[in-house]
Order: sequence, then structure tokens, then C-alpha cells
Amino acid sequence: MRTLYLDAFSGISGDMFIGALLDLGVDFKQFETELAKLNVTGYHLHAQRIAKSSIYGTDFDVHLPETVHKDEGFIETTSTHHHDHPHQHADGHTHSHGDEVRHLKDIEAIIDHSDLSDYVKTNAKQVFTEIAKSEAVVHELPLSDVHFHEVGALDSIVDIVGAFIALELLAVDQVYSSELTDGSGFIKVAHGMMPVPVPAVMQMRVGSAIPIKQNPEIHTELITPTGMGIVKTVVDQFCPIPDNQTITKVGYGFGNRETPKLNALRVMLCEKKN
Repeated sequence: MRTLYLDAFSGISGDMFIGALLDLGVDFKQFETELAKLNVTGYHLHAQRIAKSSIYGTDFDVHLPETVHKDEGFIETTSTHHHDHPHQHADGHTHSHGDEVRHLKDIEAIIDHSDLSDYVKTNAKQVFTEIAKSEAVVHELPLSDVHFHEVGALDSIVDIVGAFIALELLAVDQVYSSELTDGSGFIKVAHGMMPVPVPAVMQMRVGSAIPIKQNPEIHTELITPTGMGIVKTVVDQFCPIPDNQTITKVGYGFGNRETPKLNALRVMLCEKKN
């Protein structure tokens, strides 16, 4: 029995998860081929083995025509933002409220009409639903009013769908994880200061047993809503590596946060001892 173990000592994001699985041995060309079955365009994948803090791992990113901060694709709602003027997100990206947006049902339709496997379709839609539900509660919106800007939606679709393509290619039987580590304090966004863990991540903890500890030395978010959604969907158990498992390979997926300690997701491929 093959087990994937997540050592989330520095949080988790979609890019970090995919990068870690590529570093573990998922073939990038095969990954690209499978992702093409999503049948959407407008993005370019980048994956490179690099060293951070003298440790080699894989840096994965989705390049888009415009720069969009990860997990900044959600906006509030057309029912509360009827104005059509430029609006700035935390990353400085400016858009007009006349820009095309995608609601949850639109993203589900893209996934349903793709040529992806049933496994990828089902799990990717589950993550989007988890994120959308949390945003709806945080902002007191109907689920149908939560939506993505087009560019942010594309980035998130590729990250989330890609995570399950990589996981399926890795062919593991179960996923275990350490407790998750987040930063602390507050992060600045367009509408003010947001606490860490960010509200969407905190909301996804409701009704779950996902353990999170906060590092007081790191003053930024380490767990993104996409990362939390993936964890909530795939992790079977939170525990140390079981004694009956032998580690066969270790991989690192790098994050893009500048932190005092290594910003990476470490993953281990384990086999049950005979």
C-alpha cells in the first residue's frame, strides 16, 4: 500500500502541492498532457528544480497574461458591488467590475465538460465547493453569488485540477498529513487588515478535525484557501508517519513567501513494511 505523507511545516498552497508531487517523481510532460484535457487556454506552466536554503526542490507556477495573487480570484458579489469602476486587490491588481467573472456553477461546467478522469473531476469540484462555501459564510452571501474574476478563476482551476492530476499520476492509496503550520498576525488587503489564518481558511476548519498551529515568527499567511481545500478533500488522517511505513522518496515543493524559515511543502512517498 502506497501512502503520500504531507509534512506541512510551512503551510500549503496549490502550487506547493503540485511542485512537491512533481519533485516526488510525477512526470511533467505527462502532467501537461493530462492538464490539456481541461480544454482551456490562456496559461503557461512553469516547473523548475531549484535550491532554496541549499535544499533542492521544485518550483511550480501557473503563468497568466496578468499577474494575480494566489487565491485572490474570489470577489464579493454582484449584489453588493453594482458599481463599475476599477477596483484593486491586495496584490495591486486593478480591474473593472465589468470584467468577466465565473461563478461556481461556471467552473463546475468547465470541469464537467472536460476530458479529465472522473477522479479528477469529482475532487476538483469538491475543493471549489469547499472554498466557495467558506467565502459565502465569511461574507454572508448566497453560494450562487460567490464568484471569481476570469484570470483568478483560471489560475485556481489549473492549480486545483492540476493537484488531482498529479495525485492520480502518483497512484497512492491514501494520504496522511502532519498538523498544518500557518503564520500569525495580519496581512494587508485592499479593504484593510486581515487576520491569519485568513477567514476562508478558518471557516474551512469548522466541523473538521484539521490541526493548525501558528508560527509567531512568521507574519504572513502560509495556508491558502486552495491549499486548505486540497487538504480537507484528500487527507485521510492527521498523524506522525506510522511506524509500519517505510519512506521510499522525499520531495519538496517551494512556496513564494519570503519567510525566515524555508517556505516549502515536504512530501514523502511511503510503502507499508512487510
